[in-house]
Amino acid sequence: MASGFFAILDDIAALMDDVAVASKVATKQTAGILGDDLAVNAEKATGFLSSREIPVLWSITKGSFVNKLIIIPIAFLLQVLFPPAIKIILILGGLYLAYEGVEKIIEYLFHKNDKHVEVIEEIKNDVDAEKTKVKSAITTDFILSLEIVIIALGSVLDKSLAIQILTVSIVALLATVGVYGIVAVIVRMDDTGYKLIKKSHGKGFFNDLGNFLVKALPIIIKALSIIGTIALLLVSGGIFDHNIAEVHHLLPNVPEMAKHFLYGIIAGLVVVCLLFPIKKIYTLIKK
Repeated sequence: MASGFFAILDDIAALMDDVAVASKVATKQTAGILGDDLAVNAEKATGFLSSREIPVLWSITKGSFVNKLIIIPIAFLLQVLFPPAIKIILILGGLYLAYEGVEKIIEYLFHKNDKHVEVIEEIKNDVDAEKTKVKSAITTDFILSLEIVIIALGSVLDKSLAIQILTVSIVALLATVGVYGIVAVIVRMDDTGYKLIKKSHGKGFFNDLGNFLVKALPIIIKALSIIGTIALLLVSGGIFDHNIAEVHHLLPNVPEMAKHFLYGIIAGLVVVCLLFPIKKIYTLIKK
């Protein structure tokens, strides 16, 4: 009886060792997409009143957990029943990310002067606008989470089902906690800075640190907005490059990052052009 119990413990320990190794490999392979995930979600979690930043971020984080709870079992099921469906879903997700990235660029180039202040005020004061931005963040997270899960699953396809499930689950959990934990630190930088200034009475190291945090936050947010937009296009272009054979063999002499960015721009412009008349018609009907 005792020997059987210790044998089970040995099996569990061996399984955990295998999962730890597999998780390390999967995390390395998803590191790039995690960086993009951080940039995109940090940008989406800003622009709210200070009192709403953490509640909004928590709403997005819960949505991210739900996304992964939906994606993981579906990914395993599709991998068994109909593997091509995963590629189709990834490509559709890539089109959405490309559209969102190009739309941000178009808005910045052509609508920043007349809409920027209005949009900021609306987000800060309108509950519906807040819900809309949270919904958009969760939708984007769904696509990025899908990419993370698929990459993690692809790295352990030669392992047993138990190792696959545990590894993908661990990577998904680390992705959510890690990304949104860092985002929470970023969005609270200014409040932390103000508290340090207040407690230091305007003198000494902590006062300087507080001033640095307050002044650095707008710069970081602006940088993350730019990086987040580029990340959307790079991720979408990477999806097309890795999942469409005809696209993969195009431009063989162009650096991979440049190719991905170009593919993202082209795909985004195509979707914007296709959706433009539909949005116009919808606007007219709504009026």
